[in-house]
Amino acid sequence: MLSLAKTKDREAMRAFIGNRKSLMSWKLDGLTVVLTYREGELAKAVTRGNGIVGDVITGNARVFDNIPLKIPYRGELILRGEAVISYPDFEKINESLGESAAQYKNPRNLCSGSVRQLNNEVTAKRHVRFYAFELVRADGVDFAQSRARQFSFLEDQGFEVVEHVVTTSENLDDTFAYFEQKIRTFEIPSDGLVCLYDDIAYGDSLGNT
Repeated sequence: MLSLAKTKDREAMRAFIGNRKSLMSWKLDGLTVVLTYREGELAKAVTRGNGIVGDVITGNARVFDNIPLKIPYRGELILRGEAVISYPDFEKINESLGESAAQYKNPRNLCSGSVRQLNNEVTAKRHVRFYAFELVRADGVDFAQSRARQFSFLEDQGFEVVEHVVTTSENLDDTFAYFEQKIRTFEIPSDGLVCLYDDIAYGDSLGNT
């Protein structure tokens, strides 16, 4: 897993989109996790780690609040998503720790510690949630080269998918306005937005970062 190119310039983003249909979504601020399903069952969960090698956390992923342990699709399914803890749950957990050094600085740190717990009974009490943001592999399924169709497929399998808005260069300002308004009361930590082309082949042709 490599990094994202960054910009704070709206016009640079508009130029990036060009005349292409794109998907704008939250960049959730948690811990990236890769899930693998085989024969319809969760087989493995791994953290992003250094982008190449991560930690196996399968036992803990099984007790996330919203990860399906079984799905309809029977082939090998690999997807990426963000494990997060909401602000309300973060505040409740910190309150339960009392005024001590054991309190966590932010939801991201709490999520990282919760996901790596040696005892998944502790993880289960932390209300970790998983939001899918990328389908890596699902052999035999025709997505017509559309990321939006991949998201719909993942939703049909029982996953919560990161909220996304179909965006073009023409409605970019409206899309930004929507997210700017929603972030004020959004309960899930986010540190930006992600924009990707709906056309899978076109996006892949441009490189990795």
